[in-house]
Amino acid sequence: MRHPRATFISAGLMACTLLCGPAARAADAEACRLVRMADPGWTDITSTNAVAGVLLQALGYEQKVSNLSVPITYVGLQKDQIDVFLGNWMPAQKPMVEPLIKEGKLSVLRANLPNAKFTLAVPAHVAAAGVKSFEDLARHADRFDRRIYSIEPGSPANQNIKKMIEARSYGLEGWTLVESSEQSMLSQVARKEKGKEWIVFLAWEPHQMNTKFQISYLDGDKTYFGPNYGSATVHTVARRGYATQCPNASRLFSQMEFSVDLENRIITEVLEQKSDARTAAIRQLKANLALLETWLAGVTTRSGEDGLPAVKKLLAQH
Repeated sequence: MRHPRATFISAGLMACTLLCGPAARAADAEACRLVRMADPGWTDITSTNAVAGVLLQALGYEQKVSNLSVPITYVGLQKDQIDVFLGNWMPAQKPMVEPLIKEGKLSVLRANLPNAKFTLAVPAHVAAAGVKSFEDLARHADRFDRRIYSIEPGSPANQNIKKMIEARSYGLEGWTLVESSEQSMLSQVARKEKGKEWIVFLAWEPHQMNTKFQISYLDGDKTYFGPNYGSATVHTVARRGYATQCPNASRLFSQMEFSVDLENRIITEVLEQKSDARTAAIRQLKANLALLETWLAGVTTRSGEDGLPAVKKLLAQH
């Protein structure tokens, strides 16, 4: 016969399981403590990684960010060397990512940034001279020296531009892609804008370039960067099995959605005020506490406590 006290304890544990909520639930296993992420060297992803890092620390996790190109990041996700990537820009990365999703080699956790832009652009004085679409580039080839400036070699955006040139789309026969880095490309934009020279380059929003320079996004492309001036959505992707193995951390990432304004504020603080990304992220989180209610709903610390108070406590210390 079962002891009455054992029955009482068992009933109490069951009641707590049903009623105590997140604070009574064990969080992720020790293997999930380290969250491995990637940064291609883009200031927008540096900013969102910093926001994630603050939250993860408050919840008892450790974040490790590796500086990797986009192609190497997707290799890392497939080999279980990277857990989460916040920089899946679509449709620009579609040719690289779509096969991996279909084959089940990675999963999409959510769209973390709607209303982004990602396409070619020119300085405002070039747009005022008549360059407003992709079709206008070839008519002014000599003014552009038949060059398109872009970011690091191997990026999906560069692959799109190379395909566009090789296909002679929009009359771009004989044009050259100049690959460098985000900062090197933007230094060229700054020099050309100051001298009222012509340049066409890869541009995106959110980014400080949209306030630092007077730029105009090009319209008229449907094949390489998409219509509506390169309208884009950024997604959070994770390695295969991450959501099952680390459901608590995965829940956090599946609920985090940024905004162009929030990212621009962090980027501007980092680039103009020379703050480190973590400091800028903390400042913006403190100014947008309402976001945490949604991001942390049902998320616990690794010790099983409610995650929201833990994050607010960390923020209050800065």
